[in-house]
Amino acid sequence: MTFEEKILESEMIYEGAILNLRKDKVTVKTGTAYREIVEHNGGAVVVAVTDENKVLMVKQYRVSVQRDVLELPAGKIDRGEDPMAAAVRELKEETGYTPGKTVHLISSYPSIGYTQEMLHIYLCTDLTPGETNWDENEMLEIYEYDFDRLMDMIARGELKDGKTQLGLLMAKQVLGL
Repeated sequence: MTFEEKILESEMIYEGAILNLRKDKVTVKTGTAYREIVEHNGGAVVVAVTDENKVLMVKQYRVSVQRDVLELPAGKIDRGEDPMAAAVRELKEETGYTPGKTVHLISSYPSIGYTQEMLHIYLCTDLTPGETNWDENEMLEIYEYDFDRLMDMIARGELKDGKTQLGLLMAKQVLGL
């Protein structure tokens, strides 16, 4: 049986445009402790597969890790927005493609130790090309990869983004590839 921590006090430390940070005082077996929690509306992640079984990937500079990162198209869910609608919106914005079919693959907590953020991962197929509509602060490069190459990149440690790893592994299984 696990010990359920109870929140005794909660203090908002930071309120931002994308996330908030709060500090909770909680009960633990030995008394009390503090937990720092990042609040986030969650994100939508897209495994977009072309008719040729190529996966659309985007590369962008991520200042948090100070390098270019190859990842699946994704973005934050706006408050009150349906996660599937966010996935379709993000795919269109980042790649220009609109899916004819969208299927939920899995929802996952990316880092449950300090955030309640939930990522919702979708498989999008029957793609129709169109124009991108990047946010004014986005700069992306769009690529297409075979599943086998992406699986090799995961195995070699070249794809380090967790949402991308999970999304690709789930899509590969669902598609029976």
